[in-house]
Amino acid sequence: MRSRRVGPSTFYRLIAENGTVSAALDALPELARASGAKDYAPCPAGVAEAELAAARAVGARMVTIGDASYPAQLAETADAPPLLWMLGDISALSRPMIALVGARNASSLGLRMARALAKELAEAGYVVVSGLARGIDTAAHTAACETGTIAVLASGVDVIYPAENARLGDDLLAKGLRLSEQPMGLVPQARHFPSRNRIISGMAQAVVVVEAAAKSGSLITARTALDQGREVVAVPGHPFDARASGCNMLVRDGATLVRNAADVIEALPAATPHPIEETAPELPLSSHPEPPQPDTTQPDATQAVPPPDTRSLRETAKLHSQILHRDILQRLGPTPLAEDQLIRDLSAPAAAVAPVLTDLELDGRIIRHPGGLVSRSA
Repeated sequence: MRSRRVGPSTFYRLIAENGTVSAALDALPELARASGAKDYAPCPAGVAEAELAAARAVGARMVTIGDASYPAQLAETADAPPLLWMLGDISALSRPMIALVGARNASSLGLRMARALAKELAEAGYVVVSGLARGIDTAAHTAACETGTIAVLASGVDVIYPAENARLGDDLLAKGLRLSEQPMGLVPQARHFPSRNRIISGMAQAVVVVEAAAKSGSLITARTALDQGREVVAVPGHPFDARASGCNMLVRDGATLVRNAADVIEALPAATPHPIEETAPELPLSSHPEPPQPDTTQPDATQAVPPPDTRSLRETAKLHSQILHRDILQRLGPTPLAEDQLIRDLSAPAAAVAPVLTDLELDGRIIRHPGGLVSRSA
């Protein structure tokens, strides 16, 4: 698996055609030459041995397909990883799983919905699976951390990306785990994420999408889930909010519309343990709001600014204002949100938020509504 040009499909074909791993390794150079590769050699044994040593150093466990601990749902997929590295409580793999994915630059409403869904699903006996990314993934893992959640990484299992989720990645190991098919120590690149997404959907009975743009990694996960025969359900959003366009497209095309965890469980193909009572849709206010996550799709307000030890008080105040501008616009969508809830979600002093809201209103970027509500202008 660590040899160049060997993916899951090639791995399984080589084993099927040659019978043993040794024979498959012997046949690999000739197969590579036939496909146009020159000077081909399999991965040196020393590289594999070094990876095994790195895994032992951090306490990671290798689980190969065919092992009793290998995720049963994932093993049924055509391109299941032949091996997975795992860190944490492996017993989480024995429970039913539901994937919850969505936007990195999620709105306040999206984050609250993700937390509510993950908490309710966890209470109903499900393990929440996600990708430890910013936004919706982070909210889902955080809400399900106490009962067990699984983070599927595009990096090595010993590398947490993004780095800001390092504490969450460690906290979830108590009752859940991190897993990856990638080599130990690997820092993820863009091409690794679609491959990671097939594992997220493959492990789960269903994939819940909360806030996804029309062209996003979450929709790739949804399409992969459909190819794998998994149920895909989606939380609808405001038609004017680009972050909800992918979810609205899924609902239009036949995905089950989700208001709460009961809707998710009802959409599953078979009876499942510990059903929860139907409840009215609600977005509970968290007493510990999640700190705002940076929006990687927008220019970083902290770029090209003086280092902290050389900034004047005026420059520092201006920088804080720019960051608040960005975070407020990221949290708001076309659906009105209570101003006091926005302040709680931002974890910022009301005295700092109020003048920024006024500036944004004067610039026409936000709209104030009766009852202390605000929304982002179209």
